[in-house]
Amino acid sequence: MQRVQTGALVIIAFAVVLFLLVQARFLLISLATAIVLFSLTSDAINFIARQRIGPFRIPNFLATITALLLISAGMLTLTSIILSQLNTVLTTTLSYAESLPGAVAAMFAWIGEDVEKSVFDTVSSINVGSYLSTAAGQAGNLMSATVLVILFVGFLFAERIWFSTKLVNFIGDEEQAKRVGRIMATIIHRVNYYLLVKSGVSAVTGVMVWVVAGVFQLELAAALGILTFVLNYIPNIGSIVATVLVALVTFVQIGEPGPTAAIFVTVGIIQFVNGSVIDPMLMGRALRLSSFGIIINLAFWGAVWGVPGMFLSVPIMVAMMIICSQVPELRPIAILLSREGLPEQDENNSNIPENQDSAA
Repeated sequence: MQRVQTGALVIIAFAVVLFLLVQARFLLISLATAIVLFSLTSDAINFIARQRIGPFRIPNFLATITALLLISAGMLTLTSIILSQLNTVLTTTLSYAESLPGAVAAMFAWIGEDVEKSVFDTVSSINVGSYLSTAAGQAGNLMSATVLVILFVGFLFAERIWFSTKLVNFIGDEEQAKRVGRIMATIIHRVNYYLLVKSGVSAVTGVMVWVVAGVFQLELAAALGILTFVLNYIPNIGSIVATVLVALVTFVQIGEPGPTAAIFVTVGIIQFVNGSVIDPMLMGRALRLSSFGIIINLAFWGAVWGVPGMFLSVPIMVAMMIICSQVPELRPIAILLSREGLPEQDENNSNIPENQDSAA
């Protein structure tokens, strides 16, 4: 009976947490993004604050303000570029909306006329304008989210110098607080490494797709390169969606199967080499995550938070695996999330120095 009651309480608690995650997703997504950006720049701030210019040392507050200004400028610039390219894509898509059903149906012509006509009727019944207006409305929230993320990052920077003291007072045990700090430092180190490698590989992939699209004289060459860069942050699925998107745009614009197949194969090879060879080689053993666990995590956070949840799914999974590996009762979960079933048993294995300002 006690086990039944415990199970019922766990289910109720999970349902409540899931409800709150869905209802407050705009705020929570912005907060999660701010925490990721904060973790990316905290090590850089500590490094800058340790530098000396002659006999003078760079003040910590000056390094913090500089980092916040750079983050704000970078995020606002990136958001403006993404919104501009989305506007270009939406405008161009409207101009090709009439020819889209015929182009898509022609891809299935080799199966038979009945299939081609069925595909044409199905695609023609889709209200492209309605979907585009919905997409435009959701894209309009991107700038509001960017401003909110910048505010969150600013407050996190303001609190960073007091975090160690708060952590000790909150836990009540200095040794336990140091252990928690090392675990948080491990999470930050792993997430930072993942994001840096992913950003580099995604940027190279986006540039290569832009060059290939330019060779085929596609109108949306720059937009396809940027969208490829963004979509590649979504594990496994993002590269597939980007490849299909490039092929579809090519076929709608050119209308010939030969060039479409050529660009599809070329972009597919680029995605395979960068995503399946170079990316894992650079990641090494820093992210020993289960591929099946990544898919499940991607599906869950995609269902809860939509597309932003897909982008944040891997950092959240990294944090979950590290935390569960340090709690004996939760270690079976860490074993399931890890690739080889061998998560680190001790946070010292991550080579994070104890005196590092982990949360900051």
